[in-house]
Amino acid sequence: MTVPQILAIAVFAGAYILIATERVHRVAAALGGAALMLGLQLVDGRTAFHSIDAGIDWNVIFLLIGMMVIVGVIRQTGLFEYLAIAAAKRARGRPFALLALLVLITAGASALLDNVTTVLLIVPVTLVVCDRLALNPIPYLIAEVLASNIGGTATLIGDPPNIIIASRGGLTFNDFLVHLAPFIVVLVAVFIGLCRWIFRAEFRSRPDRVAEVMALSERDAIRDGRLLWQSMIVLALVLAGFVLHSALHVEPSVVALLGAGLLVLISNVTTEDAIADVEWETLVFFMGLFVMVGALVRTGVIGQISTALANATGGDLLLAVLVLLVVSALLSAIVDNIPFVAAMSPIVADLVSTHGGGDQAQSLWWALALGADLGGNATSVGASANVVVIGLAARHGTPISFWHFARYGSVVAAVSILLAAPYLWLRYFVLA
Repeated sequence: MTVPQILAIAVFAGAYILIATERVHRVAAALGGAALMLGLQLVDGRTAFHSIDAGIDWNVIFLLIGMMVIVGVIRQTGLFEYLAIAAAKRARGRPFALLALLVLITAGASALLDNVTTVLLIVPVTLVVCDRLALNPIPYLIAEVLASNIGGTATLIGDPPNIIIASRGGLTFNDFLVHLAPFIVVLVAVFIGLCRWIFRAEFRSRPDRVAEVMALSERDAIRDGRLLWQSMIVLALVLAGFVLHSALHVEPSVVALLGAGLLVLISNVTTEDAIADVEWETLVFFMGLFVMVGALVRTGVIGQISTALANATGGDLLLAVLVLLVVSALLSAIVDNIPFVAAMSPIVADLVSTHGGGDQAQSLWWALALGADLGGNATSVGASANVVVIGLAARHGTPISFWHFARYGSVVAAVSILLAAPYLWLRYFVLA
């Protein structure tokens, strides 16, 4: 191991410990780590700000900015209050029924959109309904972000790593639906049952609050009908752009920014109000994290881990699939899964080619996708959606600590991987 690699690991580990122990603010830890990586020349400015594989992912940053602006404008219409009251009434105020409903909505939406966009839309609704019913919002927010990562695994556009995997492996939208969606449907059902157990102490309702909500009319929550229609039209166009972005050859970030600009332009919302809900702290944290992980990529740390994985499995395809699944899950809990998948994809492509490229060999791609997407649930920094929800919760005054999230996320990630392993074995090696 070279000196730059040792330094990169030391800086990343130090920043990660500070984030996990919360001894300093997570933004300060991420920026400090990024500054050290740049100062020690473990990554240069050109790589940090312009590299696709080892720099800040500006597509993620600008996608978040665009969607945060759109959500901020929609908030002013009263739509979130409308949806919150409607959801609470449909669940009849029962805490677990409400959580199950929100989980199903989140998982389904994440498969059709992407997990970051979904949590940006669903979290404001959750905060309102929890306030109305006097419920602790933290279990609901954690359950939703975990559901968003699970649901996003089912499709090509649901989670950013899937797009990289599809490009490297020559896989289509339908390939993901056929190979991953059936398992994800089962996993969502298991996850709802798991929520009943891990959050069991939180399902206490207050009859007086339930009665108040049941007596409300959700229609009265709408404050600006004209702005609501404008917002819904723009949101529909943005969602259509997300679904068709590969055919249109337009990045989702561009679609989000165009939608945000159009909505501000046609509405009477001021620029100040439009950007008031942008989570700048979350965006800066992402930038620092991207730079630190980029240094691990540039110094070859992630590449060496990937190569060692390929060498360790030899010619045993089943062993390669299972090891890839577990290692991807573990590393995605620590570093962002996007650069890990980018570094691992060429090696997986070689492994697939070596084993003949058939359906059985293609299981390596599905192991990578399941490990990277589901493993990100283990910690609050494992996936982009996790970081976004942590930021929104802190802004609402209900901060979620690193270890509080990991207490539940690690259980869900472990159960998901334990179920994914027999799924891959049965489907591609027993029933093939």
